[in-house]
Amino acid sequence: MATLPYPALHASHSGIWIADANGTRPIGRGEAIRIAADTPVILLNAALIGQRLGYADLSGLDLLELYAFLCPARFMVPTPRGLARVAGLAAPEADAEIAQFLRAATEALLGMIGSDDWPEREGSWTAAQSLFKLRWTWAPLLVDRLPRPKVAERWLYTRLPEWTEGAPRPAPRTVSLDADQTQQRLATLTGSAAEQRPGQRAYAQAAREAFAPRMTQGAPNMVLAEAGTGIGKTLGYLAPASLWAEQAGGAVWVSTFTKALQRQLGQESARLFPDATVRKAKVVTRKGRENYLCLLNLEDALQGGFAGRAAILAQLVARWAGYTADGDMVGGDLPGWLTTLFRRNGSTALTDRRGECVYAGCPHYRKCFIERAARASADADLVIANHALVMVNAARGREQTTRPTRYVFDEGHHIFDAADAMFSTALTGAETIELRRWVIGPESGGRGRRRGLAARLSDVASYDEAGGRAITDAVVAAHALASDGWLQRLGEGAPFGPVEALLAAVRGLTYARAETEGDAGYGLETELAEPDPALIEAAAPAAEALDALVRPLVALGRRLEAVLEEGPDWMDGQARARIEGAVASLAWRADTVAAWLSLLTRIGGPASPDFVDWMAVDRVEGRDYDVGLHRHWLDPTRPFAETVLKQAHGVLVTSATLRGGDASSDESGNGGGWDVAEARTGANHVLRGASRFAALSPFDYANQAEVLIVTDVKRGDMAALANAYARLGLASGGGMLGLFTAIRRLRGVHARIADRLAREGLPLYAQHVDPIDTGTLVDIFRDDPAASLLGTDALRDGVDVPGRSLRMVVLEGVPWPKPTVLHAARRMAATGEGGGKAYDDRIVRARMAQAFGRLIRRADDHGMFVLLSSAMPSRLLTAFPPGVAITRVTLDEAVARAAALPSVVQTGHGARATA
Repeated sequence: MATLPYPALHASHSGIWIADANGTRPIGRGEAIRIAADTPVILLNAALIGQRLGYADLSGLDLLELYAFLCPARFMVPTPRGLARVAGLAAPEADAEIAQFLRAATEALLGMIGSDDWPEREGSWTAAQSLFKLRWTWAPLLVDRLPRPKVAERWLYTRLPEWTEGAPRPAPRTVSLDADQTQQRLATLTGSAAEQRPGQRAYAQAAREAFAPRMTQGAPNMVLAEAGTGIGKTLGYLAPASLWAEQAGGAVWVSTFTKALQRQLGQESARLFPDATVRKAKVVTRKGRENYLCLLNLEDALQGGFAGRAAILAQLVARWAGYTADGDMVGGDLPGWLTTLFRRNGSTALTDRRGECVYAGCPHYRKCFIERAARASADADLVIANHALVMVNAARGREQTTRPTRYVFDEGHHIFDAADAMFSTALTGAETIELRRWVIGPESGGRGRRRGLAARLSDVASYDEAGGRAITDAVVAAHALASDGWLQRLGEGAPFGPVEALLAAVRGLTYARAETEGDAGYGLETELAEPDPALIEAAAPAAEALDALVRPLVALGRRLEAVLEEGPDWMDGQARARIEGAVASLAWRADTVAAWLSLLTRIGGPASPDFVDWMAVDRVEGRDYDVGLHRHWLDPTRPFAETVLKQAHGVLVTSATLRGGDASSDESGNGGGWDVAEARTGANHVLRGASRFAALSPFDYANQAEVLIVTDVKRGDMAALANAYARLGLASGGGMLGLFTAIRRLRGVHARIADRLAREGLPLYAQHVDPIDTGTLVDIFRDDPAASLLGTDALRDGVDVPGRSLRMVVLEGVPWPKPTVLHAARRMAATGEGGGKAYDDRIVRARMAQAFGRLIRRADDHGMFVLLSSAMPSRLLTAFPPGVAITRVTLDEAVARAAALPSVVQTGHGARATA
């Protein structure tokens, strides 16, 4: 190790160690901080180690950054186990061995530079030189090893291939799928024509109906299909979907709610198209614009737009941009842990989160990842999207001529929530200041490449007098919106302008009426009813200001449409594309302001039976971060049905808990929660209605799982709750997924038990605690059978961890819905037997069923579901599958049963599963 002059540092919940050429020794926190401050140290995940040391400014030679430079777009679990795997080394057996292992791993990674088998060599020398100027800690070690190329290198992203325009795709042909052909396609996908999976075969037949020809306009062939875990619904619907796409010549959009399922679908598509080249053309993944790298933003960052650590991140992202498959920065092949290493410095600025794209006016337009995906999806057989994107495209997309006619909504139980978010209105300070910046552009000498309307449409303004006047009027009107420093002015009682005056009145009335703040992380809210004089007086000037803004936005949109029709001499193909993009963007903003105006008419006026309106002050750790008015549809599936369902020819909605998690339902397709499925998917608003199909899980839950309801953990006793989690995690030897209904309790439990588990060689990770993104946390948990993971809602649904890495799910309590204004309104509107109480019960059953669904993912899984609440009502136990044993026990009994689970042989970080 003489070639490495730097020591390596590792800190876990069980201790801190430093390693150099003379060996490894344990040290205290103070000495570790002193060494790290004085000497560059090798470490793995500086953000995580810094948190464990209580030294947020920790920096050094982070091996994750080195790996991101050497192997961009390559997956690695950011743990010693994951590092050992990619470095070709044996994983360390215990925490005390990790520091020395990091020195060996450094040598192994740097050794890649001298290897002939390094596929990402191109561009490395130029990037290293730039990083050296930015004083990146790894740069001196790299520039000494990287040979200067014979030919000057360009930025790799500049060499991306250009997409080309193609002829419009013909409308899909009218075909009817043959039942035998569907079963044959399914057999091909499953890999065994002789395999007998009756549930999956029946599911594929039921799904086939969604691809039949539509008989009435506005009445799609809609199928609601509930398929229990293990049925194999993914291949079950891919069989008829791929067959229809092949025979009809159309695209099927498969929509998910979670990024994890999107990735899984991408992997499953290899069964359809084993050849990677064919698959790239036939299967396209689509996400919202904010997920993709913006090449113009990246160019700005590389040319001085970023400084400090953000500039280093931009250089590493530029390396990745030359090797990425699709440019997806969120859930794609950019390591999820990379941006967290830079504490969010610059990562969001590298995507188009503000809707400022200039489309064909961008010099990188022909290489744009977003435009490439949009054009590829027009010719694909399968488009893997998400619920939000499907709704956005249907409501205000630019691709109306290529609208899909067939949809598959997987994770269909989330349609209601996705529609609720999509079709809601928020007149808040954060929203108004964002619109102000979009219209006006940079103010007060702000940095970056943000451009206002006048800059983005300067050629239109110079050509068209009416268009130029509309731009000027919009800019003038936008000055009435909230501006920088608005929160401070509200706190001081000195709002500036009509919109800030409105927000001040909302804040004052909300503080006056809201009862409690609730858990940390939640804010204050109250109904928008019986407004006080101050709010009524503030509403009229705010409405006038918004009306003065929406008028020029609408006028400008009409002028741009007229320019498109006139086709002036200066308008080439790129200019036309840019103006078409501007028209769509203007329509979106104009609709937003119109919705704000509609919301303001509610103040002092009658309530609408279709909407729920309220005032809110969003807070975190006792500090306000947003204030405003909110409006949600009482039933958001109504606009979803109008914009998506009624425009489609066929729709399949599927999930394992489509009927609200009531596992007592049978497979008859009648009763048993179908009213819930129809109400929460929009089927109630479709003329033809929906056909029903249900298939129970084939798993033997009676022998594979058990449910324990612990009766002696006192509610509200944090010490007792933490003790229960610790004892269960220790007894099971890890493999515990702990789920919480409140972030505050999650953090409290983690703080009490992390050291206790670590002393037994059991790593503990936690969402909202560890500076690691949720997807990476799940990757770490999946990779280490000795690890445990704590989390909230995001881990209750869509997490797929088969095998021994997850053998126990522990839920802190009954997941009752939070009593918000919106929930109270929907609860009151609930009809049927039981009324509002039944509405709450359906929500709880669905959440319990989803949580239990994390436990058994394949036929050889075994596990235990533990609920730490003696107050679990017996009427909710139908959330669990028929046949599973449900027992009320003491904590001691639960711990004894956890100890009897098939566990792991504890060999430190090299733990392995055993019976």
